[in-house]
Amino acid sequence: MHAIGVDLGGTKTAAGVVSGTGELLFSETIPTLNRDGGEAILNATAVLVAGLIGRAAAAGIVVDHVGIGSAGVIDARKGEVVSATDALLGWAGIALTAGLAARLDLPPSSVQAVNDVHAHALGEAWTGAAAGTTSSLLVAFGTGVGGSYVLDGTPVLGHRHVGGHVGHFASPYAFHNGQPLPCVCGGAGHVEAIASGPAVPEAYRRLGGEAASPDARSVFALAANGDAIAIQTINVAAAAAGQAVGGLANILDPEVVVVSGGLSDAGAPWWRPMERAARAELLPALAGIRVLPASLGNAAAIVGAARLVLTPATIFQRN
Repeated sequence: MHAIGVDLGGTKTAAGVVSGTGELLFSETIPTLNRDGGEAILNATAVLVAGLIGRAAAAGIVVDHVGIGSAGVIDARKGEVVSATDALLGWAGIALTAGLAARLDLPPSSVQAVNDVHAHALGEAWTGAAAGTTSSLLVAFGTGVGGSYVLDGTPVLGHRHVGGHVGHFASPYAFHNGQPLPCVCGGAGHVEAIASGPAVPEAYRRLGGEAASPDARSVFALAANGDAIAIQTINVAAAAAGQAVGGLANILDPEVVVVSGGLSDAGAPWWRPMERAARAELLPALAGIRVLPASLGNAAAIVGAARLVLTPATIFQRN
């Protein structure tokens, strides 16, 4: 059996044909029409998926199931977008699975969806860094901070579909001059406000950095050239991330922790202080827990999304 997995994000949408063993056979990527509204996004996604179905058919592969990992809060049972940020205008309220199924002339039951970080974690748990484990915690530090706890092959979605929003609890690092830093969720003092990618250049400027630093990549480049404020900024962001990872591990006691996202891809300058802070936070019983980098890269959410429809009974039995 084969399925198509879709990774629908705020800037790009990637999709690919995945085998029953989790092998990504081929994939394609398009820009997400994030300013054009939900219906336009669905239309473009349907064209992308239809093209892959045709490409698979030309290779003698029948594909009639589609899994989606989408940005936003997703009601996986109804296949609807409960809420979404302005990164995707008009996305909230979209009947995601029914709308895509209708456009592809597929039965509604053949299309399933979850939040994109859950799809990412499911991919890593199936064939990636957490393969072969009974439980794994994935935490992603990128444009935002998200996570997912996969237990016996099932991502824990939560009663109100917001399970995994691990960027939105308090961090003692998310303060400046005694005031909590504002968070994109409308709260303040949260992990995401100090440990996400966009938080890095903001912290650099807040700490007095003078050189241009439009994004996290620029701050890492400055640090590599010996900029003391850039080095301090990265150490603080990484420590905040690690403390959050360690605290979550204390709560959930997963077999393994997987860390992903753009910041983790920066390598040792971020990874080492992150892991050091994580291990300092762990309870003694968790001292030997493995903290691993994600291994599937951009394929993770595609593979995980396909897993939704390749083993649907397993995915939804607990949620």
